[in-house]
Parts: sequence; C-alpha cells; structure tokens
Amino acid sequence: MTDPTSARLFRHMAWANARCCARLARLPAAVLGHCAPGNPWSVAVTLHHLVEAAASYAARLDGRPAPRVAPRPPDDHAGLAALADACAAADARLCAAAAHPDGVVARADAPLRPWARATVLAQAIHHATEHRAQIAGALVAHGVTALDLDDLDVWAYDDAVEPGA
Repeated sequence: MTDPTSARLFRHMAWANARCCARLARLPAAVLGHCAPGNPWSVAVTLHHLVEAAASYAARLDGRPAPRVAPRPPDDHAGLAALADACAAADARLCAAAAHPDGVVARADAPLRPWARATVLAQAIHHATEHRAQIAGALVAHGVTALDLDDLDVWAYDDAVEPGA
C-alpha cells in the first residue's frame, strides 16, 4: 500500500534533484570543479556520488541491477546531462520502491543483519538532501548563488508542482 506522505517526499526528492541538475546546467562548466573550503569533493564529485548512491539504493530496494552511471564525475555540460538522466532514472526507481516500505533489505557487509526497507528509503532522501546542500555550499564559497536551497525545499515543491495537494 502506498503511503501518500512517503510518495510525496520521494516526488519532492526527484524534483529537487532534477532542479539542482538543471540549475548547474545553466552555469559555466567550470563550476563543476568548485569545492567548499575544507572539503576536497567538487560539485561534480558530489553530484556523481549522489547519483551513484541513488542508483545503489534503488538496486537494493527493487533487486534489479544498479543502472550504469558514468565512470567518473562530469567535467562538461554533456557529462552533466548524462548524469542528470541517470539521476532521473534512479529517482524514478526510488519513487516506485517507496510504495513498498515494509520488509528488509540484505546487506553485503553484514548478511545476518539486514536493514529495514524504511531505513534505506529514509537514507535515500536524507543523502540527496545532504549532498544538494554540499553542492550549494561549494558554489557559494566561490560567489555563485544560483543554487538557492530555498528554491528546492518542500515549500517550493508544493508551490510549483502540487499546490494544496
């Protein structure tokens, strides 16, 4: 049974990830190399990690192989577009998986201690949110304010996509 709140949270995550990628696509490709002070991960590395993790979470939840993600972070707009497509595919699988929150997921690192599916689902949303914030921070550290996290929050989603739903 699909929980409407969970479904909405995953639709928001997918929307916010897509908007993040779209905002990055409108900026010069050089911003993909920006890092925040004290963090060696660039915008591109962080986004690549976000997408690889989303694909991995989806595979854990639906039992199908993880979709292929580019082998390395993008350094141009074409690579960013490919990564955005991979993100959308992984997010669609996560949205579908959210309809089945009950049960457990096997762990490769501890086969006798599975995770609750709900834990993996919650981590998928948390992980994406955390790394969108890191990307915004890396940009702001270089004076780029084009990725305003308030434009990606659930309030903005409600106003833009599901007003009053």
